[in-house]
Amino acid sequence: MSQSAEAMFGAGCFWGVEDDFRALPGVLDAAVGYAGGHTQHPNYREVCSGQTGHAEVVYLTYDPDKISYTQLLEAFWAMHDPTTLNRQGPDVGTQYRSVIFTYTSEQAAQAVAVKQQLEEAKRFSRPIVTEIVPSVVFYKAEEYHQQYNVKNGRSCHI
Repeated sequence: MSQSAEAMFGAGCFWGVEDDFRALPGVLDAAVGYAGGHTQHPNYREVCSGQTGHAEVVYLTYDPDKISYTQLLEAFWAMHDPTTLNRQGPDVGTQYRSVIFTYTSEQAAQAVAVKQQLEEAKRFSRPIVTEIVPSVVFYKAEEYHQQYNVKNGRSCHI
């Protein structure tokens, strides 16, 4: 029996990001929340104010025998524009920044390597601004945000 692993990504509004990751075979669970700020136990209103420093993120558990971390990274870069600083589409603010929170040195090395490959291949017309930083405390968002699109009859898959 395989062990599960964890990953955490910020790619704009967490509702669609959660949907996209949940759709990937091998992702065992996904939860939306906040990470990377300076306020303990922030709520949605506080994060949206831009004053807490948190990003909207999706915390994943996945089966590394069914999906690799590199495959998660590929999905991450496909589901948003990693060249816009603190912005995804109409959503603007530091809470919408592109960020990868790594849990191991292997994840950090893979994230840096894939980012470098994308830049060298000129996959995007502008430089990638995605932050790659060690994992921090994940604060789970309010229950009404979990699987928000499913609860509200919306679909936002990539």
